[in-house]
Amino acid sequence: MSSISSSAGLSAARGTLVLQDRLVPDGVVVTRGSRIEWVGPAQDCVVPEALALASTAQWVVPGFVDLHNHGGDGHDFLEADLNGCRAALKHHRSRGTTTQLASLVSAPLDELEHRLDLLATLAVDGEIAGIHLEGPFLAAARCGAHDVQALLAGDAHSASRLLDAGRATVRTMTVAPDVPGSDEVVTVLRSAGIVPSFGHTDATAATTRAAIGAAGAGTITATHLFNAMSPWDHRSPGAVTACLAAAGRGEMVLELIADGVHVADETATTVFDLVGADHVALVSDSMAAAGRQDGRFRLGSMDVEVIGGVARVAGPDRTIAGSLSSVVDLVQRVVRAGVPLVDAVRSATHVPASVLGLDDVGRLTPGARADLVLLDDDLDPVHVMRAGAWVTTRTS
Repeated sequence: MSSISSSAGLSAARGTLVLQDRLVPDGVVVTRGSRIEWVGPAQDCVVPEALALASTAQWVVPGFVDLHNHGGDGHDFLEADLNGCRAALKHHRSRGTTTQLASLVSAPLDELEHRLDLLATLAVDGEIAGIHLEGPFLAAARCGAHDVQALLAGDAHSASRLLDAGRATVRTMTVAPDVPGSDEVVTVLRSAGIVPSFGHTDATAATTRAAIGAAGAGTITATHLFNAMSPWDHRSPGAVTACLAAAGRGEMVLELIADGVHVADETATTVFDLVGADHVALVSDSMAAAGRQDGRFRLGSMDVEVIGGVARVAGPDRTIAGSLSSVVDLVQRVVRAGVPLVDAVRSATHVPASVLGLDDVGRLTPGARADLVLLDDDLDPVHVMRAGAWVTTRTS
């Protein structure tokens, strides 16, 4: 494996390129400054000096994009100071996530407002792509690792308070369609250009289908499909049924925590088979324990115990409480389970970027931001570039 190098703002990566729809064997991505300048087969490279600089790898992929991430390296986005939040971001960047949202679990409105104001600083500085509010308008019956005391019925005033506190940096919000007033919340989100995500819900398929229809034109996602969601029972179909059907019709993008804990490998591959990679977004749903050993951590107000790499709420219920993964770990897992590499990478880059309306990340195309991940034979990151700056994850 070559070491990374650059000259006069010029850098290059060489290997099999994983584009949105195909592989390019022995390809080169040339970057200059913070942008991609050229992409294509090495034999056709129009910037010959870049070949001498090129860092080589088995695979070259776009930087990963994570829509759902609560923290890492011991830090939770609801509780950490700015330095702690930056440490969490640094951990995930070292694993190839160059664009991500900071997710917040449910909490009292005044606490969320304070936290939104703090995280907005990271968004304004370009360190995160924005904020994902996972609540507080969620169903108590499917609260998962959220504090049930922090959950609220939906209303336009409360939703607007949160968006105002976020200073135009909230990008998505999870809402349960069976919570009273959820329609008011979705209306506020749509008017502000924010993506509604249906989840943490005990809704029937009919209620969920109606909510999807009422949300109108524009992107809709499902928050971590299957988890904290009424299931697909053949006699009593729940929200999962309606979400799968909507994605199959091209009306929804399904978040999937494909770590083998939240969903089984065959479940993940089945979702890809049913709806296609363009309607799946691989998300980490990572929490503070990501990048750390087993122990006790926090997820918002909840104590979480990690044993054997699995995070569960401390106490008798032992509810799963987020993951210890970065997005690359999910790509590795679904590929080993049978999903084509091009599809897995698209669901970890182009699809989530499109959910956010971002056209300059999540793709290897000239003019895009220079976000690259160089992977070895095991799909493990060797080098990471974000906005033209290399982050070295391994030197041999």
